[in-house]
Amino acid sequence: MGTRVVGIRFRGAGKSYYFDPGTEDYKKGEKVIVETARGMEMGDVSFAPTIVSDEALKDTLKPILRKATEEDIRVAEENASKEKEALQICKEKVEEHQLDMNLVDAQFTFDGKKITFYFTSDDRVDFRELVKDLAAIFHIRIELRQIGVRDESRMMGGIGVCGQPFCCSRFLPDFQSVTIKMAKEQGKSLSPTKISGACGRLMCCLKYEQDLYEELSKFTPGVGSYVSTPDGRGTVIESNILLSNVKVKMDETEAVKTFQSDDVTKIAGGRARKGIYEAQKAHSQEETE
Repeated sequence: MGTRVVGIRFRGAGKSYYFDPGTEDYKKGEKVIVETARGMEMGDVSFAPTIVSDEALKDTLKPILRKATEEDIRVAEENASKEKEALQICKEKVEEHQLDMNLVDAQFTFDGKKITFYFTSDDRVDFRELVKDLAAIFHIRIELRQIGVRDESRMMGGIGVCGQPFCCSRFLPDFQSVTIKMAKEQGKSLSPTKISGACGRLMCCLKYEQDLYEELSKFTPGVGSYVSTPDGRGTVIESNILLSNVKVKMDETEAVKTFQSDDVTKIAGGRARKGIYEAQKAHSQEETE
């Protein structure tokens, strides 16, 4: 058994939320009006009605109220216009109260009964007086929500070092954990400027190929491995997982030779030669020269 659901996404990229489509059919990209915990909202259909397991549903589904009309779209456009003005007013009030916070965005609910201001800050902020001032100006419910720098990049958008719009603001549904270990296993430079995104955190794309690198690394000896080759024994000083080859500093001749991973065998219990990192450094300098 399962439940018929439709996916709705709000404000561009981001997570899709399940809603009850009833007996209606909805197409991907259509705009609809729904009731959410934040209030009435307009969202985009991210996927047409489909059946999901009952275990995948954590809460009771809320129904889609209707397909968005031309009037609904006009109201949404008016709200978007008012958000820019509201953000500017809030910025002025933040300066007036001398609060250490960086405003990122302002969002009205579709029905105009609530406005949420998103901000980043290194510390907790006491914004109670700010909320009072804003409520007196807008005469609606005010919410201030502190977000992380990755969420800020998603909201603001921009162009990454690859020349493409940020993944987070374009298609990523959720942020996934990215670690420095992934950069090491993929042979990336560990310089923060080379592996960090505009948000200052490790680039999300390090996660994309990690499973492949982990699988291929099972068949390619890593740096420091003591191996047997067709030309004798030696220590791996460079490993190229994608090309499936390794550079080995030979025991007898001290020469550096390249072998395919299939042609070398890791010696169980073997250990790296003394001075392996010096050998790596010397080899890199030779290639540079």
